[in-house]
Amino acid sequence: MRRASRKSSSSAATASAGAEQVNEKQNRKRKGVSTNLTSRKAQRGPTKAVSKEVERIDQFFYTYADNSSGMIDPEGIETLCAHLEVPHTDVRILMLAWKMGCEKQGYFTLDEWRNGLKALRADNISKLKKAFPELVQEVMRTSNFMEFYTYAFRYCLTEDKKKCIEIPVACELLNLVLALQFRPQVDKLNNYLKYQNDYKVINMDQWIGFFRFCNEINFPSLDNYDSDLAWPLILDNFVEWLRENKS
Repeated sequence: MRRASRKSSSSAATASAGAEQVNEKQNRKRKGVSTNLTSRKAQRGPTKAVSKEVERIDQFFYTYADNSSGMIDPEGIETLCAHLEVPHTDVRILMLAWKMGCEKQGYFTLDEWRNGLKALRADNISKLKKAFPELVQEVMRTSNFMEFYTYAFRYCLTEDKKKCIEIPVACELLNLVLALQFRPQVDKLNNYLKYQNDYKVINMDQWIGFFRFCNEINFPSLDNYDSDLAWPLILDNFVEWLRENKS
């Protein structure tokens, strides 16, 4: 009888240990499932937030978009500017177009709008207003300004295969863009462009030359300007005109 009792005790202990192992495995599985669910929820969270943000940006876009073209056209941009309380000729609108990577002057596509406004974290008019100071700072950085300056020229090429802009347009654009950093030089350059009769249009090489001149040449002394270097002829003529009219 004692042996039977011992065997019974041993079997009960084994059964109990086995049950504990099963319970432990089940608990581990439950924890694993719980962890996986938590992980999946964490992954879904940002995705849902992003999709909601894009949805709000899209709704913001359609406030100004033309129903027939599916784009924000010049009329829509004027309405946007009115809501932003800035004139449509304000340089910040050109900066916004640069940020969006707009290809056609006076038109914003939905994809361009999404790209720019996601980067600016702006899904309504109030947030877009608040984003302007940061956008201006971004454009004015040395690493970005040259890109913005050349973009401004391309953006003004309103027709396919067009490679030049007219002198009056160039003067307005210089005053809007290059004068942000080089006001004295731009004032003189615009005076010369309006005075001279040799050039009716400006090409990209000349446009970049204007930036290089303002950035590299001592002004107003011009003492480091060398006409033997690879400057566009229009700048040689400009420097000659400046020296003749120095008084």
